[in-house]
Amino acid sequence: MAAVRQKHLVLILAREFASNLATPTLITDERGHVVYYNEAAEQVLGRSFAEVGEMPFDEWTAQFSPRSIETGEPIPLERRPTGIALYERRAAHERLRYTSIDGTVRDNAVTAFPLFAHTDELVGTVTIFWRE
Repeated sequence: MAAVRQKHLVLILAREFASNLATPTLITDERGHVVYYNEAAEQVLGRSFAEVGEMPFDEWTAQFSPRSIETGEPIPLERRPTGIALYERRAAHERLRYTSIDGTVRDNAVTAFPLFAHTDELVGTVTIFWRE
């Protein structure tokens, strides 16, 4: 049986914050595992968080085939806003086309930023989906 990892207080607070937003919001931990997305994000992503649960971000986003709106080319994880926030530890914004879990093709602007507990302690990321 795998040990349950205790979540950092910053992630708990981020989840609480996101759960009260009408803006589609997704939270990852410092490993890039999706640990929560809110009800508004369920409409954008095509399935409830309760159905999907926690999983590694790269595995999770592979279901969506994120690609460039302009060229239709796949965008690798490290060039997507959440990947940039996670690996480069800076905010990023991009317009993406993806196929949600329910099969709907969507174009959304995506903004992601890193969450720090201290200046050098990354605890996760926040990703927000915008309709433009």
